[in-house]
Amino acid sequence: MRLPVRYLSLLAMYLVTSSVFAQEQIVKIGHVGPLSGPIAHLGKDNENGARMAIDVLNAKGMTLGGKKVKFQLVAEDDGANPQQATSVAQKLTDAKVNGVIGHLNSGTTIPASKIYHDHGIPQISPSATNPKYTQQGYKGTFRVVANDGQLGGALGRYAANTLKTKNVAIIDDRTAYGQGVADEFAKAAKAAGINIVGRQYTNDKATDFNAILTAIKGKQPDLVFFGGMDAVGGPMLRQMKQLGINAKFMGGDGICTEQLPSLAAGAMGDGQVVCAEAGGVEDSGKKAMDNFRADYKKKFGSEVKLYAPYVYDAVMVMADAMQRANSAEPAKYLAELAKTSYQGVTGKIEFDARGDMKQGTLTLYTYEGGKRSQIAVVR
Repeated sequence: MRLPVRYLSLLAMYLVTSSVFAQEQIVKIGHVGPLSGPIAHLGKDNENGARMAIDVLNAKGMTLGGKKVKFQLVAEDDGANPQQATSVAQKLTDAKVNGVIGHLNSGTTIPASKIYHDHGIPQISPSATNPKYTQQGYKGTFRVVANDGQLGGALGRYAANTLKTKNVAIIDDRTAYGQGVADEFAKAAKAAGINIVGRQYTNDKATDFNAILTAIKGKQPDLVFFGGMDAVGGPMLRQMKQLGINAKFMGGDGICTEQLPSLAAGAMGDGQVVCAEAGGVEDSGKKAMDNFRADYKKKFGSEVKLYAPYVYDAVMVMADAMQRANSAEPAKYLAELAKTSYQGVTGKIEFDARGDMKQGTLTLYTYEGGKRSQIAVVR
């Protein structure tokens, strides 16, 4: 019996479509950041950077091992909580992701890294700066920003040489990130001859700082250094003003956001805050970064918060290693990942033997008229 022509056409279309799908491979890229809690705005910013990269890769098209690739983002929320982070890490390994971009915080990145290492899954953090992350001896751990040693050192030297600071009080939120960057700043400050008049502690969910700030006020510091995130740094600035503490305020990339002035509710004086972002674009890379920011705003209807460009580059670096290895299998592309030399939106990305950035850049910022303004890009 002969089939009608229309049935033959449908059959042919089915066979062609089935063949195409058979040749397509799904490559899963995990992304983890805090999508809930006080710094959910930064976690969403990170996820948006990953989504931009995935969309660009799929639009360009990539072939690995003779098969067309479709990249798929598997996004998870760790709530900036170490225990939740390890649960999410296990979930991603069970989902057999091909690689992980994250986590945002050092305190979540470090415990999760052991799980990825145990399962042979490469991990690139776009924002974790605690040196311990890459000092564990895991071959699959990388970061695309400078670490706290570099960041704390740059801030310590700036406090001494440019701000002429004599006395500093240090506060940290006891997280791996906050304590780490505060410790590194303290080392650099001491080495530069600055007197540390007090060290106080809070936590990453605190809202009342009157006790520790009152203790600091009596020491009359020229500068207060805070190791923590903007959700705590903003209210701390408000209470400093209420208590009449006129010292400058300094911190790392955790406070160095466009949202800090609104979180401080108008309590920031022009030039009062100096912060450093673990990364930075030198003059030659400004056009690429400006284009990224414009594309981001067009796609998501909001400005880049902080780390989105580094997340974007981290995804692209991972995809580039897969392309060079002609495989998305972690065991095959990991060696290429270690040999990365990639020109990204945030600059040249190359890793040392530990997985840290070679010659990582840092950007110093202050705030004028409620807007963040760049001071300098340093190494």
